[in-house]
Amino acid sequence: MSYECIIAEVRGDGERKTGLITLNRPKQLNALNDQLMDEMGQALLAFDADDSIGCIVLTGSERAFAAGADIPTMAPHTFISAFKSGLISKNWETILLIRKPVIAAVAGFALGGGCELAMMCDFIIAADTAKFGQPEIKLGIIPGAGGTQRLPRAVGKSRAMDMLLTARMMDAAEASTAGLVSRVVPAEKLMEEALTAAETINGFSGPSVMLIKELVNLAYQGPLKDGVAVERRYFHALFGTDDQREGMDAFINKRKPGFTQS
Repeated sequence: MSYECIIAEVRGDGERKTGLITLNRPKQLNALNDQLMDEMGQALLAFDADDSIGCIVLTGSERAFAAGADIPTMAPHTFISAFKSGLISKNWETILLIRKPVIAAVAGFALGGGCELAMMCDFIIAADTAKFGQPEIKLGIIPGAGGTQRLPRAVGKSRAMDMLLTARMMDAAEASTAGLVSRVVPAEKLMEEALTAAETINGFSGPSVMLIKELVNLAYQGPLKDGVAVERRYFHALFGTDDQREGMDAFINKRKPGFTQS
């Protein structure tokens, strides 16, 4: 399928491959408009439904992962038009429906909606050029795609309040220290690092990968007791899979496992 605001391609030559989505509005620093979000959602769902894809990488350009929502298209809205049209809610959260891991590979600016989009991914690998921020207060508004909720969970209340109330940007080094990103790499190594991480994930048992994603999100969003109870049931359930038998037999016999379930 052809797109105008994103580039969707498949990378890798193993049994399971990586779906790569690149945001592609360079003149607008990948500002997130309705068309881009619709196309990104379509590509995400297509990769999620494809059994040959084990992991997805979402990235932007060297200058900007995404510099925010597309303000000129948002500015004319009133409360009623924003509410009735489902501004943001109608097409921004498709990514939360994806069951396979989604890695954000972030270089340059990830601001406002761009920061929120990165935080919706399962983890963030940042180039040393990355800058994160929620500057909506400069526009007389607040974040609308989870910025006030996900940022405190990622970096703590004090840092989140600082960034949200002053519009201060956080560089890659601070983002790593704060826990917003999983690792920081030189900008020229960003895609290599992200695709290597995806390739590693692709080599593991598909059901185990998807269940880990589901359970970590449950821990992130719900009570500890409930999360542990569900984890225990899924742990038991995986003992009914071929990959569990293969993985444990390979360990016992000191050989590399050959996982087959996608």
